[in-house]
Amino acid sequence: MAYWGYSPYVSVAARRRKAEREVAKRRKAGQVITPVTVEGRTIAKTFWGKAWCENLESYSDYENRLPRGRTYVRNGSVVDLQISSGSILALVSGSELYEVSLTITPLPKTIWKSVCEDCAGAIDSLVELLQGRFSKGTMERLCRQKAGLFPSPGEIRLRCSCPDSAGMCKHIAAVLYGVGARLDHKPELLFVLRGVDQKDLIAQAGRGVPLAAASATSSRVMAQDDLSDIFGLDMAPGDAAIGAGTGTSPASPAKKKARVLAKAASQPEAMSAPKVTKKAAPEKATVKKPVRLPGIVKKAVTPAKKALAKKATVRKAAVKEAPAKKAAKRATVKEAVVKKAANVKAGGAKGSLVPVTPRNKPLR
Repeated sequence: MAYWGYSPYVSVAARRRKAEREVAKRRKAGQVITPVTVEGRTIAKTFWGKAWCENLESYSDYENRLPRGRTYVRNGSVVDLQISSGSILALVSGSELYEVSLTITPLPKTIWKSVCEDCAGAIDSLVELLQGRFSKGTMERLCRQKAGLFPSPGEIRLRCSCPDSAGMCKHIAAVLYGVGARLDHKPELLFVLRGVDQKDLIAQAGRGVPLAAASATSSRVMAQDDLSDIFGLDMAPGDAAIGAGTGTSPASPAKKKARVLAKAASQPEAMSAPKVTKKAAPEKATVKKPVRLPGIVKKAVTPAKKALAKKATVRKAAVKEAPAKKAAKRATVKEAVVKKAANVKAGGAKGSLVPVTPRNKPLR
């Protein structure tokens, strides 16, 4: 029952069931439904989601209505959220299923150009941009009020089908927080919403980087004369093309021969000494070690453990022999009883005297 024009109170469970029925009808009709789900108390966990929520909370125009919106988005009342260029459409579960429509003004080209120029070279890749991995200065530039990526209250037009006459109702506040939760998973939607291309921020990432040296220095190229001196070779005149571009000229055959002879004279032992070949060492006999399975460790047996094991063995044997001993004892007792009965019977037949007891003692 409604009082003073207000709708009657409907529990969260009842609202959820009603919303599920309505959503099922829309899905059956072919509409794509993407609800907002929040795990725990934290609505946004990544840089882009947190930055969106902090931007909303920084404006006093939204201060009064945002707390109710946080409650609604946490309990799953935003059953559908669609973000496109300059537009946000949503379905929020209340006393009924309300339709929320938000229009966002595209980011002015002058502001976007200024953001790209200020962030040039600070963002290396699209992955780093979407994951929010950049310097603090770049973050502050992207989140700057009225000059960054996030919209101000004057750039947002709000509309909700609920009867609340306030400029921002709790359903709209829930949708705005739902956008922050959605940016956790799809941060590229912020650039789509503002009508800009995120690739512009990394277009100048490689500019201003010094190029590597194209050619090696001459100090790392070995001259032809040095080769002939080291290896004692006579380089043919046609091999001079190998050293082209190094600034060296081929030496004359006479000079090469003189250098080779001088080197041989300075190292006569090295030139005349026969080469000594090393004999292969005899193979050592390999002893195979016993293979032990992993996890099996042989434990040492102490005298105390041996005594305990012996006692346990004796105890087990005694337990096994106990039934046989009992059976033999029963047989012995039974045999004695039978013999005694037979003797008593035989004695009575011969007229044996019956023992006198106080009860059968004759009277005098």
